[in-house]
This record gives sequence, structure tokens and C-alpha cells, in this order.
Amino acid sequence: MIEYIKGNVEELTPAYAVIDNGGTGYMLNISLSTFSGLENEKGIVKLLVHEVIREDAWVLYGFLTAREREMFRLLIGVSGVGANTARMILSSVPAPELEAVIVSGDHGKLKNVKGIGTKTAQRIIVDLKDKIKASDDTLSLQPVTDNSVQEEALAAMVMLGFPRPQAQKVLKKIFEANPAIKVEAAIKQALSMM
Repeated sequence: MIEYIKGNVEELTPAYAVIDNGGTGYMLNISLSTFSGLENEKGIVKLLVHEVIREDAWVLYGFLTAREREMFRLLIGVSGVGANTARMILSSVPAPELEAVIVSGDHGKLKNVKGIGTKTAQRIIVDLKDKIKASDDTLSLQPVTDNSVQEEALAAMVMLGFPRPQAQKVLKKIFEANPAIKVEAAIKQALSMM
């Protein structure tokens, strides 16, 4: 198994790079993130490799970072996601942002990738959510609040006799601080803040 290839970039396109290593040119399929990184590199580069060996082809995929290669490997482990689809995802959503998308469960961002439908996007999130842990350098995405939960809490506060504008203001603060809070917990917290 090839772990990495080190050499000069002989040819570079948004889809692949040819790396000259000891007189042999290796063609590696790359994502747009890797392409952007290689555009700025001068001299010898090192690309981490994932190889796919099939009956009809031996295909190499190259990555500038271990993080991107790991995301690629996780993606191709999802049923219905092949190597080219994984590369397309990583070209549209950089690895740190993709981790945040999966951790937050935002399948809408994945649906924007060409060739990814709702079911595939949901499958990616379900399959990978437990395998990806949010780290300090995972891009923070503001979680989307579930408006139905917020509306339910607001309705309960109004039924308890609190003025709607005041209850809205307090609940807004609570849901901004903790978007995943449950209705009962939000109401208890709101009552203590009123």
C-alpha cells in the first residue's frame, strides 16, 4: 500500500495532479482543497495517498492533509458513496467544515453538493456522526434552532400569563445559548429569568 508520494508537481489541474517521483509520474485524483494548496507550493510536495484497486483500474487519490484523507476514507465507507462522490463532497465542503456539518446534523449543506440527494446526505450524517468528534479546530457552525420547540415554549409561557414580547426575548437568549434545549428545560430556565 502506498502511504504517500513525494516529488515535483509536473502537471496540476483542479481534478488531478501528476507528481514526478524518481522519474515516474504518478497521477493522483485530488479535491479542490488540495488543488488550492498545491497551487501555492513550490518545489517538492508530499501528497498522502489512498489507493483504490479494481479489476479494471488502479486509481490513486492524493491529499495534502491527513485530516482530508481521513474524511475521504470515512465517506467512502458510507453505503452509496464512492470515491469520486467523496472527492466531490470534499471539493465542495472542506474537511473541517464537513466535520462541523456532520456533528451538527446539517444535511442541507450536503444536499447542495452535486449528485448528493436527501437520502444520501442523511445517510452520511447518520453513519458518520458517532465517528467524528468536534475538535477545537472544527469550524463552528451556528446550530439551527428548532423553531417548533421555541414556539412551543413561547406558547406555554404565554398560557402561564407572561407577556408575549417579554417571553420571546427571554426564550431567544435561552435558545441562542443552548439550541438543543428541550421545551421543559427552556420553560424552567425562562421562569427563573423572568
